[in-house]
Order: sequence, then structure tokens, then C-alpha cells
Amino acid sequence: MNKQEPMQEIIINLHMHTRYSDGSGTHKDIAAAAFKAGVDAVIVTDHNVLVHGFEGYYKDKNKKVLMLIGEEIHDQARNPQKNHLLVFGANRELATFADNPQNLIHQAQHAGGVCFLAHPHDPEAKAFNEIDISWEDWSVQNYTGIELWNALSELKTVVPTKLHGAFYAFFPNFVAHQPLPNTLQKWDELTANGNKVVAIGGSDAHALRMTLGFIHKIIFPYEFHFRTVNTHALLDSPLTGDVTRDKSLIYKALASGHCFVGYDLPAPTKGFRFSAQGKETSAMMGDEISAKGGVTLQAKLPFHADIVLMKDGQAIQKWKNQIACTHITTEAGVYRIEAYKNYLGKKRGWIYSNPIYVR
Repeated sequence: MNKQEPMQEIIINLHMHTRYSDGSGTHKDIAAAAFKAGVDAVIVTDHNVLVHGFEGYYKDKNKKVLMLIGEEIHDQARNPQKNHLLVFGANRELATFADNPQNLIHQAQHAGGVCFLAHPHDPEAKAFNEIDISWEDWSVQNYTGIELWNALSELKTVVPTKLHGAFYAFFPNFVAHQPLPNTLQKWDELTANGNKVVAIGGSDAHALRMTLGFIHKIIFPYEFHFRTVNTHALLDSPLTGDVTRDKSLIYKALASGHCFVGYDLPAPTKGFRFSAQGKETSAMMGDEISAKGGVTLQAKLPFHADIVLMKDGQAIQKWKNQIACTHITTEAGVYRIEAYKNYLGKKRGWIYSNPIYVR
């Protein structure tokens, strides 16, 4: 069957916290920040509580944003508290199943949800008494995917001292470089084993209020996060304003891997596409296609960048400062695109596509 180009790309900022868990803001604050940053949807995921009453469209003059409510679940009795799972679209509270990650994943699916392993590698930051809360139980199966790029986990890797923390508090644009290398490596390892594993990007926004001597800052405001690491979803049809229908469209796109991770601060990533054309069918990110008769892989970018084509975790072709690229193959493999842009004096990860699985 021929895959039609999806009708709408939307920008989603996901994985964030309010006062219902360890964030400082309200759902109204999040909606206001989303209007300013220009994202289309947000998915709020407080810790171990499925908050009711806030899901729906928020409107401001001629703008609107869809707020969805998910949950970030982990076993609070476990020390340290690892194995955090992001659950979207489940129709009930699931925190009671947190002690067994595999059962939790099973229950999330049973409740109609999709689930992603949150911040798979989340190192300690000793200077700020932050512990390592990485995912540890890699025996689990049947989850939707992983949070490839978590903006807050990355922050923990660049603050060896409180002085570094103070610098980034005032100059947050310097924080993001790329997903953590061991998370990228783990993702490639998982997909190379024949599994479909969807990658998403999360902000993990808390809008934390920090005090360092006489300095009082919010690390980092929701609006800042919403301009940085986002998940861009390609929907089968446009959003209609019907919350139930639109929610279903979004979760279907995420479950299918019809999405990519974009770091929207150096330049907007909206408009990126990665597709494959076979002898009889075509495919987009997240899909499978037969290698029989050859496959043409194509990537199109909204701006010039350095492009890397990855196959089974290895870079097989690179293009410098291009806006599009093409690669023809007859080899089965897991193909994905990375794109890099120079920003604030450094080459930084800009786009990470979900794979096309050439079988």
C-alpha cells in the first residue's frame, strides 16, 4: 500500500511537571508558555499521579494549544528510584503497578496507552545532590520506545560544579549539544535486534526555583524548554479541535514512530522529512519497507545542515551543508538520519529521525 504524505506536522513538547509533583508551575502557566513558544501540543506528566480536569484545548486570541495529560511512573519505594516510565493515553491511574516495570508496561498497554522509557541514561550531578536515575531493567519488552533526548538529563552532564550551574542558569542556550551518546548507542542496539523502538524528545521541564547565594533563578522556564527539544509528529489527518479525536491522532503517530526529535533553538526543524521509495510501496519514518528491487532513501531539511545517514548504528554516508540527500540501497537494515548545525560556536545535534526499517 502506498503511504500518502501525512497531512499535518505538529510540534509537541512532552514530559513536564507541575505543582502536582515536583514542578513549580500550574497547568495554566504551561498553556501560557506554550502560546508564547508556538508549540501545538503539550503532554504534562506529573510523577505517579494522573491529574484530571486539565486536558483539552486552551485558547488565547487567535492561538490554541492542546494540553494532554500523561504520567511519569516509578517505584517510590525503590532506592534509588530508577526505571521511570512515561505513559500517555492510558485511561486510568497506573502508579500502583510501579514496583514491576514489565507489568507496568503491560498494564499501560491494557489501559490503551503508549509508553516510553524516560531518560534511559540520567547521571548524577553531585554538585547539586542529584542522583543517577537511569533506566536499569533492560529485560523489559513491548514498550513503545525511549526518550532519546531529555533536556534535563543533559543539563546534569554539564554542571560538575555550582559555578557551572550558575553559568547555565543565566545562559541556558549553551546547554544542549545532542542526545547522550550512550542513549543513542542503546537505541541503535535495540533496533538492530529487530525491535521497533520509537524515539521521542522530552524537555523534562520543572521550572525549578533555584537559589545560589544572592542569585534567584528559575531553571529553566517552561517557555524556554518549549523552544528547545521537541517531538515533531506527522499526523494522518489535520487536527480538528475535537479533543478525543485529536488525542487519538497524536498518540497513533507517536506509537507508529511517525515523528522525529528536533532541537528547535538553533533553527526551526519543522518541515523535515525522511522517506523511502521501493519498487511497489513507499514508507515514512517508523515504517517497514521491503529491500526487494532496491529502495531510495530521501531526506529533506528546512535549512542547510550537515547530514548523516545511519545504518544499524553506523554512519554510512555524510553530506556537508546540504538541504536534501538521497541514498539508494538493496541492503536490509535500520536506517535513520541525524542532522547537525553550528550554533553558539559548536556543532550541535539538530534533527534525529525515527528509523525506516528496510527488511
